Amino acid sequence: MTPYFRIMLLLLLTLAGCSSETESDNTAEISYPTTVKIEQTDTYHGREVPDPYRWLEDDVRENEDVADWVEKQNATTFAYLATIDERARIERRLRELWDYERFGLPVKRGGRYFYEFNDGLQNQDVLLSQTALDADPEVLIDPNRWADDGTVALASWHPSPNGQLLAYLEQDGGTDWRIARVLDVASGKVLEDRLEWLKFTGLSWAKDNSGFYYSRFPEPEAADKFQSLNLNHSVYFHRIGNTQDKDQLVFARPDAPSWNVGAEVTEDNRYLVITISQGTDSRYQIAVKDLQSADSQPYMLIEGFDYDYSLVGNRGATLFFRTTNDAPRGRLIGINLENPAPSEWREIIPQTSLVLNQVEYVGGQLIAEYMQDAWSLVKRFDLDGKHIGDVDLPGIGSASGFSGRSDDPETFFAYSSFDTPPTINRLDVSTGNVSVFKQPVVDFDSGDYVVEQDFYESKDGTRIPMFITHRKDLQRDGTNPTLLYGYGGFNISLTPSFSVTRVAWLEMGGVWAVANLRGGGEYGEAWHKAGTKLDKQNVFDDFIAAAEHLIDEKYTRPEKLSIMGGSNGGLLVGAVTNQRPDLFGAALPAVGVMDMLRFHLFTAGRYWVDDYGSADDPEEFAALYAYSPYHNVRQGVEYPAVLVSTADTDDRVVPGHSFKYAAALQDAQGGDAPVLIRIETRAGHGAGTPTDKAIEAYADRWGFLLRALDMRLPEGFGEEGAD
Repeated sequence: MTPYFRIMLLLLLTLAGCSSETESDNTAEISYPTTVKIEQTDTYHGREVPDPYRWLEDDVRENEDVADWVEKQNATTFAYLATIDERARIERRLRELWDYERFGLPVKRGGRYFYEFNDGLQNQDVLLSQTALDADPEVLIDPNRWADDGTVALASWHPSPNGQLLAYLEQDGGTDWRIARVLDVASGKVLEDRLEWLKFTGLSWAKDNSGFYYSRFPEPEAADKFQSLNLNHSVYFHRIGNTQDKDQLVFARPDAPSWNVGAEVTEDNRYLVITISQGTDSRYQIAVKDLQSADSQPYMLIEGFDYDYSLVGNRGATLFFRTTNDAPRGRLIGINLENPAPSEWREIIPQTSLVLNQVEYVGGQLIAEYMQDAWSLVKRFDLDGKHIGDVDLPGIGSASGFSGRSDDPETFFAYSSFDTPPTINRLDVSTGNVSVFKQPVVDFDSGDYVVEQDFYESKDGTRIPMFITHRKDLQRDGTNPTLLYGYGGFNISLTPSFSVTRVAWLEMGGVWAVANLRGGGEYGEAWHKAGTKLDKQNVFDDFIAAAEHLIDEKYTRPEKLSIMGGSNGGLLVGAVTNQRPDLFGAALPAVGVMDMLRFHLFTAGRYWVDDYGSADDPEEFAALYAYSPYHNVRQGVEYPAVLVSTADTDDRVVPGHSFKYAAALQDAQGGDAPVLIRIETRAGHGAGTPTDKAIEAYADRWGFLLRALDMRLPEGFGEEGAD
């Protein structure tokens, strides 16, 4: 049952004075549910900090008061959204746009190709297999059969080297927890193997197909599995046919419970390479186990969490790593395990002015994906680092993929942009020729739109890039509804990508803008660090300057400008809404980190200290407290229209962040604009969300913006029978 049907009977009880006409705008009077304040004060380095909504941190499944609050907030939110008549047209158009065939990147094992596919409106992608590129595919796994509501997803899949078995991870209700299963490819039979309490892990097969390596946490207490800190990550080997209790412990460090560990077998099955991290800033230690020696133990190859070392592959005893050691924008090195001293490391691809995102070892070549001003360039090198050619790309966009085996004659990559859906291409490694493998067809005319890149100055003079997408016939007269998106953290780069939700926004007459803020990885490690810890305010300044630039350049004006971001981007939206409420007409913070003093106490929050710092440190506390969205809501301020969104099973950024922030903002709102929170059920941080839920969520967001920004839908948009 969708939320709309559940709350229709409560419409008149929870919403007063809302007309069904758009002209009523934001002046509709909303009766918000009462949120109890409980006296709670913490002392940080001599400063008392109140936290009256601490009780909303409790798990909604374990606390009836929190569950009741969630139900009443959802009733209020969905009642408001139900008064927006145009929402039905928006959902209809989203459903039309979403109904197109989508393809994933093929993986070839044992002469068989595996890839994901969605026929359009399936809640979850299915896994297909075919024996040749021109052969008919067959369905191997259809997760749409796993749950009536579509909330159980195929999180990842990993075929064995001979292609006869396939290990895969199930994700239930959006949680980060995974269950591993094994499929016999020929028969389609799911084997008895079942592994639980996996999180933040891949599955890496032994070359003899006997089993695979994986990472897991100890089983938590039942009541704490969605909130407790995740500690003591360990690597195990699972032999096919065994129960999980018989799995071999390969690597664990109980003396370092905060370490995260991931294991990967080299293609020749000679080495197990274990990558060790403490947080999210791509600074790793590397351990190696010699798999040719039965009694060998993992040993430390690289110690100290100082630089990125991402395994690319190996050639005999030489391991290839992409690293930031002496190269903040990235380079490729070779480490000979028979003589591994740093003085003996060999540079293969040196650092350039571009950011080296990734390197793949395929078909005897090294394929390097670079980033220039946040869009992709791809170059090919031989194993000595000699440049042998580039991969032709259509324009300003993003290329990803290029995986394979060292002797594969081909590899596949996806290319997309804001106006171009992901096309799956085949690269002939020997010739460099590119051909289309699968090309989706979407019901919109990309020729009506333009993708531009602009640059603007932030508060301190730093030059920031921004992508702007809009109709070609746009008039820059300051009247255009505009949605500005940002992230700005964890070394993550926002490169051009396609989404039918953005297409719908563009068709509604909107401008879509993406700002490449500091804190991301667009220009390497220095760019990332300039938006972390004591310098986090740079990210907010960059975003505010992006908004001001859009206004100065006459794309829009404050009452027509909205902002959106998720996770760390939700923090971004919450912080700048507090700092410049006058600059925006609406804000959409999703699954945001809103309490910057307590984030590290829940689930994966401890990993984020690398980027944010910690309230345990006096200097970092002062910086965190100065921008924490929950702690900087000001009483009586006229805030713009805000639609907070989160999910009850989000165990990445626990929903208590959004609950507390929304409660504080509702209490403080000094204007007439609505402050609402939309809480999805049986969903998590975003991955695995069923298509139906995603369409409903975006229909709600775009409908909310339609009213908040006083928009009018174009004639024929989303109408039944319209072309």
